[in-house]
Amino acid sequence: MLKNAIFATLLLFGLNNYSQEVAPPQVDLRIYDIIEAVSADEIEADIRRLAGFGTRNTFSDTVSDTRGIGAARRFIKADLEKISNDCNGCLDVFYQKDFVTKEGNNRVPKDAWVVNVVAVQKGTKYPNRYIIMSGDIDSRASNTMDFTTDAPGANDNASGMAGVMEAARVLSNYEFENSIVYLGLSGEEQGLFGGQGFAQMAKDEGWEIIGVLNNDMIGNIEGVDGVIDNRAFRIFSEPVPPTETENERNMRRYYGGEVDGISRQLARYVHRTTETYMPEMNPMMIYRLDRFGRGGHHRPFNDLGFAGIRIMEAHENYTQQHQDIRTEDGIEYGDVVEHVNFDYAAKLTAVNAITMASLAWAPPAPKEVAIGGIVEPSAKLKWEKVSGDNVAGYKVYWRETTAPQWEHSRYVGDVDNFTLEGIVIDNFFFGVSTVGKNGNESVVVFPSTTFRD
Repeated sequence: MLKNAIFATLLLFGLNNYSQEVAPPQVDLRIYDIIEAVSADEIEADIRRLAGFGTRNTFSDTVSDTRGIGAARRFIKADLEKISNDCNGCLDVFYQKDFVTKEGNNRVPKDAWVVNVVAVQKGTKYPNRYIIMSGDIDSRASNTMDFTTDAPGANDNASGMAGVMEAARVLSNYEFENSIVYLGLSGEEQGLFGGQGFAQMAKDEGWEIIGVLNNDMIGNIEGVDGVIDNRAFRIFSEPVPPTETENERNMRRYYGGEVDGISRQLARYVHRTTETYMPEMNPMMIYRLDRFGRGGHHRPFNDLGFAGIRIMEAHENYTQQHQDIRTEDGIEYGDVVEHVNFDYAAKLTAVNAITMASLAWAPPAPKEVAIGGIVEPSAKLKWEKVSGDNVAGYKVYWRETTAPQWEHSRYVGDVDNFTLEGIVIDNFFFGVSTVGKNGNESVVVFPSTTFRD
């Protein structure tokens, strides 16, 4: 009996010690519930309502309750306020606006207010750290200066805006450590005015933006090339921030990192999260700021040094973008509801929702990540640890220099440095993330400095 008691005590002691050493869970089971909660029916209803306002051109009617940009933004704001009421006031819903003038702007037909609709779900621990999902409120006809002709903009971009509203409905049922912003931006078709104004406001107010997920056209599955695909989607991201310093540019020349800026790391995060929780989807990393010669509302955030990416369908149909509704040579032109696939829009909304939830539940990323190991047989990394009771530890990532995604990782515990024995620094790129006790991780941070022991 005594031996059994001693053995049980030793076993319990060993298990307790082991429990302190094991890595956090690989998945957060709440994420699967979020995927299931996204409703294609809700998204369809919102797309039909937005398209039903006739035109949402930024300079269209602002007084009518049934037509124009004013009616559309009031509908969005009222819906977000209803969601907030259902979660006991968990959202702070408001307008943010800037005045644009005709002078000096060749796509602005008249002076007007560009009004964004904003809903902020404040984080419980890091209220000044924000993950943003945005969609565009406005639409356009063939002539962007024409603010009276019907331009329903069902896919471009009622689909993205409806996705934002649906993500708010689903995620408002949870509490997060970091803040989430559900954002409807105006003035996109005239020159990204809404994004410029909001990004500048965020910078002026000292927001720490984790990342911006800009959704612009997430409802079309049949491309002008004839391809039909309801699984693939594109993630556009710029390689490095335009705000990098001369010293940072020089560092890249000698140590690499040409495709490892903060927006590219955010894109990799979306890719990895999708493959983990929604393996039926096919995320495509596009190494470009946006489509060739075109722009989107993540760019104003990039311009100010914030991480931001564009999420959208894989196969566009140009006969249904920026076109007056008509039939020519047997081709039906126009961005109408009949061309939108609501189930696909729901899938891409879920991609956004699970990415935001994972980031909003994750601790902050490590700071001051540095790398060493020059002319040595092993790579060395060190970083500034993050404070917080949700931090389990850190994970070191590495990949071959030509690989688009992180290929290898190792959870290294709650430490501020680690040596990868036998991994030659010259042959790989490296990064470090913070891992929460719930299994959610921060974005991977690429080393910004080097050191020698």
